[in-house]
Amino acid sequence: MSYPLRFPTEKPLVTLTHPTASIWIIELHNGPDSRLSTALINDGLQPALDAVERDWRNGWRAARAAKNKTGGKGALIIVGNRGQDKFFSNGLDFDSLSKDPHYSLNFFPHVYNPLMRRLITFPIPTIAAINGHCFAGAMMLSLCCDYRVITDGGKRNVWMCMNEIHLGAGFPQSFTSLIRAKIPDARTHRKVILEGHRFSPSEALEAGLVDHTVNGDTEAVIAKAQQVADTVSSLCIPGSWGISKRELYRDVIEASTKDTVIANVPADDAVAKAKL
Repeated sequence: MSYPLRFPTEKPLVTLTHPTASIWIIELHNGPDSRLSTALINDGLQPALDAVERDWRNGWRAARAAKNKTGGKGALIIVGNRGQDKFFSNGLDFDSLSKDPHYSLNFFPHVYNPLMRRLITFPIPTIAAINGHCFAGAMMLSLCCDYRVITDGGKRNVWMCMNEIHLGAGFPQSFTSLIRAKIPDARTHRKVILEGHRFSPSEALEAGLVDHTVNGDTEAVIAKAQQVADTVSSLCIPGSWGISKRELYRDVIEASTKDTVIANVPADDAVAKAKL
């Protein structure tokens, strides 16, 4: 396989590189703020994940066949557009999503939730290199990863935030289940979901939303993510990393298959009006 790989090949939205024998990097570049659209997920991220898994599994199988006990290492890093230091991702691309008349029925069950399931059960360690603001659906994307590294905001303000409460938007069941699985404290659940709190990098570290903060630009965040990757890449050599995660996050996986139409403010008010 010849790197870099770009998906889709025409007007690519992600680029996949393989800087070391055991590390792959997916870069999001749907514009400067890497908003998450159906095209980015289905035509960019999913085929990039296929390529990483295919390449890693081929190496893992070869190592096992050769009885190489140290072969088969692997780790995946996901980072925002490397040409800027402002955004990891600005969340869902509602401008493009709203053009689909079936968005409210289809997007989460058939586009976003399959990506969630894929990431939280991925067979090698995954690290989100959060090189700028990380909002809403992008925060969920980062929580799907096993580890999170974020810039410390020394250069400019950086926030992690689920801002749905401020927009009058409901949460899909898959999101709330993931938040409960990845964030242990009920007070933090309240701040994330009910208050839409904007977490600074230091607050995110204290709350357990991220594992490391890094002083510096995007490349410094990637360098730290690679350091994390190097420390954990051998954990997938036995082959059970993804299997174990399927059990650890079984509740999230099951919840992600149950999403239908997300409750919204007008519908909720119409029900209340009929009762009251």
